[in-house]
Amino acid sequence: MLTVQPIVQPPGRTYLRPMLTIGMLYFVTGAFSWLNGPLTVFVKLAFRLDDVQALLITVVFYVPYFLFALPYAAALKRIGMKRGMAAGLGVMSIGALSFSWFVGAHSYPGVLASLLVIGTGLSLMQTAYNPYVSILGPIDSAARRVATMGICNKTAGILAPYVFGALVMGSVGEFVSRVKAAPTAAHADALLNAFAARLHGPYLTLAAILAALAIFIAFSSLPDIKPSEVNVAERSSHSARSIFSFPHLWLGVLCIFTYIGAEVLAGDAIGLYGQSLNLPLDATKHFTSYTMSAMLVGYLVGLVLVPRFISQQRYLVVSALIGVLLSVCAYLSDGYTSIAFIAALGFAHAMMWPAIFPLAIKGLGRFTETGSALLIMGIVGGAVMPQLFAHLKRVYDFQFVYMLLTVSCYLYIMYYGFHGHMVGRRESSVTSRSQTQRTRHGSGENKDKENV
Repeated sequence: MLTVQPIVQPPGRTYLRPMLTIGMLYFVTGAFSWLNGPLTVFVKLAFRLDDVQALLITVVFYVPYFLFALPYAAALKRIGMKRGMAAGLGVMSIGALSFSWFVGAHSYPGVLASLLVIGTGLSLMQTAYNPYVSILGPIDSAARRVATMGICNKTAGILAPYVFGALVMGSVGEFVSRVKAAPTAAHADALLNAFAARLHGPYLTLAAILAALAIFIAFSSLPDIKPSEVNVAERSSHSARSIFSFPHLWLGVLCIFTYIGAEVLAGDAIGLYGQSLNLPLDATKHFTSYTMSAMLVGYLVGLVLVPRFISQQRYLVVSALIGVLLSVCAYLSDGYTSIAFIAALGFAHAMMWPAIFPLAIKGLGRFTETGSALLIMGIVGGAVMPQLFAHLKRVYDFQFVYMLLTVSCYLYIMYYGFHGHMVGRRESSVTSRSQTQRTRHGSGENKDKENV
């Protein structure tokens, strides 16, 4: 039977303080990640873009996860997880500073480049803190810890769009009317330039906050955990020769890809979905917050149920089934009712990451950093799925395309919860038991011979 050793806590020591510190990082991640929804609506207006161009926001934000996760995993083995988190915050600070300058200069390529840098910092930070939280205690209860961190993430996801709307968007419907009524094209351009420049101050402030957090983490008492010592299955230190010895991990990478793709469609693309339904701009700027609110409720429910009443893998299956039903309902409805079903997908998504990540890294031992990096690479689904949606909706009914993409994702997630997370590990467990039985049988024969 496969067993995983959790981190051993010294007598009298708790990990409340490390959890609070990591929770702060999850909050920062959520604030930046879930600004992409209203930010997409903002740049579409400020830079006069179509949906495909505006959704490049999600592409440049999530592509770094695919490009840099593996190099980061190698780096983390040398510098440690704590320094990796601090470095990620430092890179994000540089990206936010750059964003502040380029948005003031009304340069959309510069804005995209800056978001690429911010995404690079986030990918480094997530490559470090996701496995950190998963192995901070028993792996079978990791979903509870990750869900707790997810509450921090989604609380930021709820607040950020509202703060963004209040500080930057304002009465966007009225502003659009002013642009349309501008007497000349030059006057309209001046209005749009001033509108884009509203982001200069907020991102300059964020750059300073991120730099301060990087220094705080670097000099904090956060313990450095070595995954190779605390996430070891009985077989991993002997028979596992490479990362390819863990098929449940590779299936988990695809599961993360599909989950993040569906999550970003529900969180970041919901504003554009609402615009396609001809809903007012002043309403669509808050839609991401509705999805995050549903996710927060989902986390609270998950914390109560997992693992006391249902295992994390079974809850994953239930969550995927809920996602299928909500997607179909969104397709069959219209207006704000359809938006309500899309936002409710946040409830279905809440416990997916907390379940998938621990299941996928279970028993990796010395391959934990590399396996975690591969899973982080799967976050690129957040870049791919919105672009598929934007391109396909040009040809087909956008609600049908949305349903097709999300339901496909949920069906695979359902498979992973049923069977995929056990592929390889189950076979290894059977092999291990067979070897034990043969050993016992052989020992019995030897004792019989000795008696004779």
